[in-house]
Amino acid sequence: MIYITGDKHGDISFFKRKEMKKLKKNDYLIITGDFGFFWNNSRQEIENLKYLMRQPYKILFVDGTHENFNMIEKYPIVKFGGAKARKIAHNIYHLMRGQVYIIEKKGIFTFGGGVSRDLQKMLDINMWFEREMPSKEEFIEGARQLNKFGGKLDYIITHEPPTQIKGIINPDLKPNAVNIYLEQIAEQVTFDKWFFGYAHIDEEVRPNYFSVFNELLPVNKKEKPRIF
Repeated sequence: MIYITGDKHGDISFFKRKEMKKLKKNDYLIITGDFGFFWNNSRQEIENLKYLMRQPYKILFVDGTHENFNMIEKYPIVKFGGAKARKIAHNIYHLMRGQVYIIEKKGIFTFGGGVSRDLQKMLDINMWFEREMPSKEEFIEGARQLNKFGGKLDYIITHEPPTQIKGIINPDLKPNAVNIYLEQIAEQVTFDKWFFGYAHIDEEVRPNYFSVFNELLPVNKKEKPRIF
């Protein structure tokens, strides 16, 4: 089964919750950005990663805005679910921007990155990375992959939401280039559910658009998969 949750920011306590014990060998946990377990190779960080590597299920994450991209991008790119991913460990993968993965016969488009809301703070503590913003090539790759699949998917998983959804959450926030790009996708692509982690709330913001944060959410048990 595929489960999804929101930003973790390196918080190992989530993975030690009682409900996490129900995830078994063939299950997947997808994190919608700000995984946050790669910063400085501290002793605690290494211990946390070892704990995650002992889990029976696969941990998959899109990148958010609070990541050490220099560390993440040192990991090798491999084929996973029919698309490109970075292999962190035998059970941990970084789902890259603009890719479509086939997992449990579900088509899943992923697009991480965005703009830090606390940009000045991250600059002040020297923890901001320019790579939080997707490159032109990644925007193009996303469009190419969506076209390859005929613009029909089961799930879309991003860190940022599309422009209209961001406006519902907070009308005072201006859209950035990622929001605008995702809004174009929302208008052109057929999908069942869209999950994002940016807002740090657990709520169905609009039908089929889910902001996820602390909850452990099965993406869906009952729907019939698309045929690829």
